[in-house]
Amino acid sequence: MRAVLVAPPPTLLVVAKQPLPGRVKTRLCPPCTPEQAAWLAEAALADTLATLGQVPAGRRLLVLDGEPGPWLPPGWEVAPQATGGLDARLTAAFGHADPAAPALLVGMDTPQLSARLLAEALSPAARPGADVWFGPAADGGFWALGLARPSAATAGRLLLGVPMSMSDTGRQVLCRAAGLTVRELPVLTDVDDWAAAREVAAERPDGGFAVAFRRIEAQVPVTG
Repeated sequence: MRAVLVAPPPTLLVVAKQPLPGRVKTRLCPPCTPEQAAWLAEAALADTLATLGQVPAGRRLLVLDGEPGPWLPPGWEVAPQATGGLDARLTAAFGHADPAAPALLVGMDTPQLSARLLAEALSPAARPGADVWFGPAADGGFWALGLARPSAATAGRLLLGVPMSMSDTGRQVLCRAAGLTVRELPVLTDVDDWAAAREVAAERPDGGFAVAFRRIEAQVPVTG
């Protein structure tokens, strides 16, 4: 019981790009214009930050490629992303976390995620025995990765050299975690293309992403 009471609050990490036309969500074009894709990306990022703002945490850190904008809520620190491939950038993000507290990293592509789900998974009562939290994505990747004892070295063991955005990316990361106790989170769909964006908007119809999607859907010539 004492260990539960003194458990340090987690660090929440979001890795994202500044939502600028031509730099984000390019697979939504067509049917979107680059400006519409950036609007959807901003809505997804804003929803993600708002949701994580409801999860108990010691620190909330946005690891950003670009500059923060009015979509950044209060209470968030901002750190620049490292250079290199996505595997290297995700690895470096964990280097910002407090090694004495668990850290959970998510991207900007799952605006439907649940604050309650994350709060329960990271609660002191649910932590004992866990080494890794893993959120598989429907496309074979992953939408969340958490470490009970975060460091760039530990993250690198799981991530460095793993090809990202492939159908077996998640499986390879889990293979790297052999010998560790992994707590799997529910499968979520990433907003990677128009069909996925429609699915995600339907999962959380009251979110800012869904509102933006419906407005754009009414403007674009989509048949599929």
